[in-house]
Amino acid sequence: MINLKNVTLRRGTKVLLDQASVTLNPGEKVGLVGRNGAGKSTLFALFNGTLHEDGGDFEMPKAWRMAQVAQNMPETDQPASDFVLEGDTRLAELRQRLIAAEESGDGMEMAHVYTDLADAGDHDALPRAEALILGLGFRVDELNNPVNSFSGGWRMRLQLARALMCPSDILLLDEPTNHLDLDALVWLEAWLQRYAGTMIVISHDREFLDAVTNVTLHIDHAKLTRYGSNYSGFEILRAQQMELQQASFAKQQDKIAHLQKFINRFKAQASKAKQAQSRVKALERMEKVAPLLADAEFTFGFKEPNNLPNPMLAISEASFGYIVDEEPKAILQGVSKSVLAGQRIGILGANGQGKSTLVKTIARTMPLLAGTLTEGKGLNIGYFAQQELDVLHPQDNPLEHMIRLAKELGSGEPSREQDLRNYLGTFNFSGDMVKQAVGTMSGGEKARLVLAMIVWQRPNLLLLDEPTNHLDLATREALSMALNEFEGTVMLVSHDRALLRAVCDEFWMVGRGKVEPFDGDLDDYQKYLLEESKRLRELAKNSAKDAAANPPAPPAQVVVVAAPVAAAASTPAVSSGEQRKMDAQRRQQMAAQTRPLKKELEQNEQRMVAIEKEKSALEQQLSTPLPPAEIAEAGRRLKALSDEVAVLEERWLALTAQLEATA
Repeated sequence: MINLKNVTLRRGTKVLLDQASVTLNPGEKVGLVGRNGAGKSTLFALFNGTLHEDGGDFEMPKAWRMAQVAQNMPETDQPASDFVLEGDTRLAELRQRLIAAEESGDGMEMAHVYTDLADAGDHDALPRAEALILGLGFRVDELNNPVNSFSGGWRMRLQLARALMCPSDILLLDEPTNHLDLDALVWLEAWLQRYAGTMIVISHDREFLDAVTNVTLHIDHAKLTRYGSNYSGFEILRAQQMELQQASFAKQQDKIAHLQKFINRFKAQASKAKQAQSRVKALERMEKVAPLLADAEFTFGFKEPNNLPNPMLAISEASFGYIVDEEPKAILQGVSKSVLAGQRIGILGANGQGKSTLVKTIARTMPLLAGTLTEGKGLNIGYFAQQELDVLHPQDNPLEHMIRLAKELGSGEPSREQDLRNYLGTFNFSGDMVKQAVGTMSGGEKARLVLAMIVWQRPNLLLLDEPTNHLDLATREALSMALNEFEGTVMLVSHDRALLRAVCDEFWMVGRGKVEPFDGDLDDYQKYLLEESKRLRELAKNSAKDAAANPPAPPAQVVVVAAPVAAAASTPAVSSGEQRKMDAQRRQQMAAQTRPLKKELEQNEQRMVAIEKEKSALEQQLSTPLPPAEIAEAGRRLKALSDEVAVLEERWLALTAQLEATA
């Protein structure tokens, strides 16, 4: 287990933990929460050994293997599968030992290493790595693409997959959902729910925390408090605790006032001096209940729009996409939609399907490729870009941003600097922060500045592309409340399900080159994702069957008609015998390439059939009265079989895709 006893932690001169004590048990799934700057990342640094306690005692089993997501952007030409496979540090170490043993000719060492490799899962390591990559949203044809060929967000997904690949007793995850879309987020939740070790996760996504944690560790005013529940349970317990603390404090203040009144009244009377002195000692001995020091909640609101055109937008037969080498590359085509005043639209779809492209085009930062996009008269767009620096200048400070914005929008005299300072103060930019360069700010501070600039513009249409990526839970709640009170129209792209549920009353699905209404809520969408995954697997199976049933026809034989003149100068005709020989060689080469794939595919399918039989037998067994120990063992075996099926299915997809490519 992990023990902190009276631990003090400092960063520079700031005390982040003061005499903090807590115990975390093996196998617990812990959500680490607290305001930005409270010390969550510093506590992670204590756990992973990059920082040591300034006081007190910290203990964690030395034998525990630790996995965590590297925060650096990977720069390598390695294939994605190899990069993730290297995350299995135990396997990598054994393979190096095997190479050394082979080079030295040490047969005994080679035998030991082969045994250890089998125990470490060397036989299915690549399928496990590929299953992780595919689960996080990559396509089968991207498995062997160089890491450097992916954008930053996708490379961070590979870092996450690499951490999940590492066999571990404790897993540290710091904001693992930031670079994920909703599809990959749902998959990650399911994976983490099956993780057997101890997990500690920092996240500002309340639904994610509810799904994957059963303990909440709260950092507040340099103290650590443990709650035996997920985030929603923590909120209830914390509110009850705060209410009790406030009541205890008020009750103690009444008692103190009563004692002080007696002391003041009788301390000068000789007959009462002894009693008055005993009251003084009682007052000194009393362990004071601290007053409730709740931080002021961050709140803001959008100003009432000057007008509400209806419709806000009319889109007709439009194509959305990019210009590549002066050539249009359409991602979405034939889009015809209307956006009305007061609508609350959530935009769903996997990464790469065109959500951001749609929003950027409406925000006028990308050109429309075809069709028409008609804006309502007086349309005023407030755009929150997924990458805040798309709308911010790193070298400028918040005050300079606001002065520039006020000049651009102001019809008369520019706003006074003090008014702009006061306005920034309502978004928690106070004192010297208004003069701090944006490039040196945290992601949460940049996001708050973008929100401040949007509110100043009094928009009637809000286009929000992943606005919560760097916001803490309190700021997310403030944004949710502000959006619900906003009188204009909202179009929201987000993987924060709590925000989507709270704000949106209808959804658009972006995918397969189209934008279509989604008739359902987020729970229906998660069901859709599961069904879509099954559909793709079935499609891959059918494609493989078709390829096997209809092998490609051999190349047509070359028929040469001899010319009566200059025959010697012509290319010699290929005889039918030579042609058959060439065809046979091609078939042999094809067979050599596909034989190991087909063999593994056959073994894969045989294993899945065997698992289904074993699962049926176990389910039949569980339908009869059994001792508790046998029931528990059967349940554990069923779970292990289900996990194995998931890995086998992912490998099946990869194998069929490789066979198709070879064919």
